[in-house]
Amino acid sequence: MPPPSVHHSSKVTLPREDATGLGTAALFPVVSEQSDSEADDAAGGLSADRFHEVIQELGRPVVTASDAARILGVSQAEAVERLDALAGAGRAERVDVTADPVVWYPTHLQALAEREHVIAFPDRRELVVEHPQQFTRAQLAQFAHLVDSTRDGAYIYRIREEDIWQAPYDHLDGLLRTMRGVLPERSPHLEEWVERQWTRARRFALVTHPDGYTLLSASSPELMGNVARQRLEPGEHLRADVSDTESWVNDEAIGEVKRILYEAGYPVQDQRDLETGDPLDVDLRLDLRDYQRHWVERFEERGSGVFVGPPGSGKTVAAMGAMASVGGETLILVPSRDLAEQWRGSLLSDTALEPDQIGEYHGGEKEIRPVTIATYQTAGMDRHRTLFDERRWGLIVYDECHHIPSAVFRRSADLQAKHRLGLSATPIREDDREREIFTLIGPPIGTDWSALFEAGFVAEPEVEIRYVPWADDMARNEYVSSEGHERRQVAAMNPAKVDAVRALLARHAGQKALVFVEYLDQGRAIAEAIDAPFISGEMRHGERSALFREFRDGDREVLVVSRVGDEGIDLPNAEVAVVASGLGGSRRQGAQRAGRTMRPAGSALLYVLATRGTVEEDYARHQLRHLAGKGIRVNEGDAPMAVEGDGGKGAGDAEEERSEGDGDGPR
Repeated sequence: MPPPSVHHSSKVTLPREDATGLGTAALFPVVSEQSDSEADDAAGGLSADRFHEVIQELGRPVVTASDAARILGVSQAEAVERLDALAGAGRAERVDVTADPVVWYPTHLQALAEREHVIAFPDRRELVVEHPQQFTRAQLAQFAHLVDSTRDGAYIYRIREEDIWQAPYDHLDGLLRTMRGVLPERSPHLEEWVERQWTRARRFALVTHPDGYTLLSASSPELMGNVARQRLEPGEHLRADVSDTESWVNDEAIGEVKRILYEAGYPVQDQRDLETGDPLDVDLRLDLRDYQRHWVERFEERGSGVFVGPPGSGKTVAAMGAMASVGGETLILVPSRDLAEQWRGSLLSDTALEPDQIGEYHGGEKEIRPVTIATYQTAGMDRHRTLFDERRWGLIVYDECHHIPSAVFRRSADLQAKHRLGLSATPIREDDREREIFTLIGPPIGTDWSALFEAGFVAEPEVEIRYVPWADDMARNEYVSSEGHERRQVAAMNPAKVDAVRALLARHAGQKALVFVEYLDQGRAIAEAIDAPFISGEMRHGERSALFREFRDGDREVLVVSRVGDEGIDLPNAEVAVVASGLGGSRRQGAQRAGRTMRPAGSALLYVLATRGTVEEDYARHQLRHLAGKGIRVNEGDAPMAVEGDGGKGAGDAEEERSEGDGDGPR
């Protein structure tokens, strides 16, 4: 295998073992505090650049006078004079050592070692990026998948087939330009593979026949015969063969056709002439931001897609822009009644729609109107499904669409013969089925998170993992003697976290704060300790809505919230979020909870508590990996502990066991 290539502005490479154990190289770029000519004068003709070239040639970060004399072609005395002059100018350090009378090394060695550099393994399609800048991580997110990160600031990325298939570019040249801007050097082998994947993703398409029915079109007879017709069932998926490259598709099976071909390695381009449904004028009462307008324009071109952006970026507003663009009756699918009510409020305040034009269809209300907001569960039930099928919807909006691959939500995704728009800040799943999100709804449409941070549209959160010691030996011994899920649960419910929560909230006294928990008994214990309400799925819907409203209106400063607060709930004035326990290492949940503090202005803080020396340390880092991949820096440190208090009394037994998927247990 050829050696990895390394990228950095200085192009100076020092071999060493990196934190990942992959045998990569550390780069020591020049930190220029004065011009090269000034450095040359100060160092008697030896500039900092030339000093680093000497280091490069030696392959180690320290230099002896004899080394410098040999490489510079001068006497040893002159080399000593030049090195001492460089040290006198503050550009190098001199130290006496046992093995050699004197060695010199760069003054900013530690700082330089922490500079960003990229190591590429083209044959494996992997990248190791040490200390990446936010811009670099945002660019990588366009075409690569974050696999892992280390405590030492190394991020490991892999370029997968689906990353190229779903890359948010209209042309291959745009994708290649982004890749070349990040990779240390061009790799013809890698670029050829990318071009093959780009082409592969455009070999099948769904198109509309002039007579109105849907055709599956292949780029060649061989692909149609050997791939599509071998995998798709006559009658169930395909109604009839139209030509060597075209087959008539059952409208009811469009979603399944796309999924099957995707799994075969052939994404299907959806180029149908989609219905607009019964006409509906949706006039916006606000202006779209430039990037939101761009999202809507891309959606208009494709007829389907998923708006992907950080919490607080206005995906709901952009969706209303898509509603106005389509101009047809709209079905909005949401995961909860809370979110349905929130959507209704936004439509009434931000559009000219009248109250009698908006209906809700869920466990509380059942109204079908020109704009209908329904829960996924209700829309997927057989006894209600006919009502949704009979309506000529021009647009279906799938909010929090990362749920679509799960069984209970997926049935609602079969409404395929329409414009389809998904919304999600976190289209990731721990079961690795995120590809189905884009298969069933459409390709991702979004903006670099870093661009929104830098433009001031969304506040970049400060994210910190805070490690908590055990409350006492009894708690530690319980952890040691347990295993599996029980062990994770014991670590998550460490009673010392109660004091840690109190200390953090005291540090941010007067600020709006949310405390998230995974276990009901822990939530009750923390709520009692800090004298705040605990909102969970056990609370009546009306009471829950009232507490969220009080928080938004400023009548409450602190809420303790279970998983019901993870998704979609609009709490724009939350300034601090403390995660006392979470859903294992769920990356989506980590991003969702961080999103509760992300808004256009002010500070945004997320603390994730983890019991030191337990599996929670790894879970916490894994949970925040999605944020790290989007350019947000994650720091680690010890949690402050309250001096006074009851040490977390009442922590008790945890709620029932949950999986890391879309479980239907207590929320």
